[in-house]
Amino acid sequence: MIAARWIERTLHPRFELGTSKGPINARTVWYLIAWDSERPEIKGIGEAALFPGHSKEFPADVKTKLIELCADTRDWQRRLTTDLVDVPSVRFAVEQCLRDLEVSGTKDLFPSDFTLGRRSIPINGLVWMGDKATMKQRIRDQIEKGFTTVKMKIGAIGIEDELDLLSAVRQEFGPDDITLRVDANGAFGARDAMPVLDRLAALHVHSIEQPVHAGLYEVMAELCARSPVPIGLDEDLIGLNTRDAKVDLLDNVKPQYIVIKPSLVGGWAATQEWIDLAKARNIGWWITSALESSIGLNAIAQYTATLNVSMPQGLGTGNVYTNNIPSPLLAERGALHYRPEEAWDMSSFAR
Repeated sequence: MIAARWIERTLHPRFELGTSKGPINARTVWYLIAWDSERPEIKGIGEAALFPGHSKEFPADVKTKLIELCADTRDWQRRLTTDLVDVPSVRFAVEQCLRDLEVSGTKDLFPSDFTLGRRSIPINGLVWMGDKATMKQRIRDQIEKGFTTVKMKIGAIGIEDELDLLSAVRQEFGPDDITLRVDANGAFGARDAMPVLDRLAALHVHSIEQPVHAGLYEVMAELCARSPVPIGLDEDLIGLNTRDAKVDLLDNVKPQYIVIKPSLVGGWAATQEWIDLAKARNIGWWITSALESSIGLNAIAQYTATLNVSMPQGLGTGNVYTNNIPSPLLAERGALHYRPEEAWDMSSFAR
């Protein structure tokens, strides 16, 4: 018989995480913990990490569903394709929890050369918003750390300053040396997006994520058709939890890329469906974390490693918290590594 409980935790960033939707000074996540009553020492753990301002869920939705799941553990597998579809972060937590139980709580969810420490995952460096001087230093820091793909958040301090920062990089590094990505998080309006895209193209920017607000499908379709810079859909994927909705988005908007956050789209199965649909339409893709703790990041990274990716992924967020769970994950020199010799420290989950 499976028993379960859940706990809520607040994660504290090392610095204010600036986005176009406002700063992030704390992050709440929920952990689902399950065990077999005959082997209570072996526990499976999954993380539900909705993202306020991006997710279609609310904390009350997550807690209500976790209470239901812990009260009745008999049909979790079935519920992954029924009621949990509409609560993506919890669905992913259940996927993780069940898989972790299968592997005796080792967190070795997808054994591969990655988990053996023989292969790493290429990742981009991420430049959070701040004032211009701070962002300039953060760009320099990412390049000095060995990242050859750098993604900069734009849309908060003013596009002229942001273009100046990108231009400064290009004056020193050509597109063959440093790949620049930008993430607007829907910062631009329908009328001002195209001039920005033209100026980004002149700087040889690789791609822009979500230039306009999610849900503006006709506007986004026109931008994807006309933009000189490839466009990646990010927030537009969130909340589309059925295959038909996903097909409709990709067939009508026709983006160059999709940017998939497993915690926000519903986990591994949902991510794989997005990838399969994108591949069938010659649409590129990459996977990113959504500021999960080490539990969720590990689940995303190990799955991503099975896909044999060569394009840098967005999985370098594990070191942003002062109170993250110590794990074998390490972002270093433009790649995410798994160090099997380093043990997980799960002492914070002890009762």
